[in-house]
Amino acid sequence: MAKISKRFKKAIEGVDANKAYSVDEAVKLIKSRATAKFDETIEIAMNLGVDPRHADQMVRGVVALPSGTGRTVRVAVFAKGPKADEAKAAGADLVGAEEIAEQVQKGEINFDRCIATPDMMGMVGRLAKVLGPRGLMPNPKVGTVTMDVKTAIKNAKGGAVEFRVEKAGIVQAGIGKASFTEDAITANVKAFVDSVVKAKPVGAKGTYVKKISISSTMGPGVKIALASVNAGGGADA
Repeated sequence: MAKISKRFKKAIEGVDANKAYSVDEAVKLIKSRATAKFDETIEIAMNLGVDPRHADQMVRGVVALPSGTGRTVRVAVFAKGPKADEAKAAGADLVGAEEIAEQVQKGEINFDRCIATPDMMGMVGRLAKVLGPRGLMPNPKVGTVTMDVKTAIKNAKGGAVEFRVEKAGIVQAGIGKASFTEDAITANVKAFVDSVVKAKPVGAKGTYVKKISISSTMGPGVKIALASVNAGGGADA
């Protein structure tokens, strides 16, 4: 059995693992217990009543967090000609075509978000086995395959977070930093939950949102009552 540190023991004091707190209470608890020497990431996890093995139960989307993510996002854009110039002007960190593809094939992935113009998808598609498992494959459903590269770059750097349900029916993401104000974290939690609820697939049956919890990198998880984030879909207590 792993040894629990004194710091973690102190962090879990006063947190009822069986209670679903209001979002405001949960954020207050998490923020007050983020005592590491670095700026901890605030993470959210949602347990959904879906089976992503079925195409009609896949949950995927993108949400623009109102308070941003608190992290620097490196953006790569596959584009040529005027669109490449537009991407550079918009602040993309890496712009090109064949040269980026060669780097990716070598395992040199120096970016956190990948955007491509539609005409580049023939090339980018050949990188799916490398980019896909890392969650970096451009997709028109989340706005990363587009001719409007300026807006896509702005969203990526401004706090847009992609989400995709995992095999066990879990959706999780980093939604801010412990240094954020309580109001800023709360706004991000509500925006993320709202987007996941709106992405409810047609094949989802019964309770869609079963559980929501937030945590900091080194802190305990705290359950959130679904009703407190003003989202529909139902949840188990």
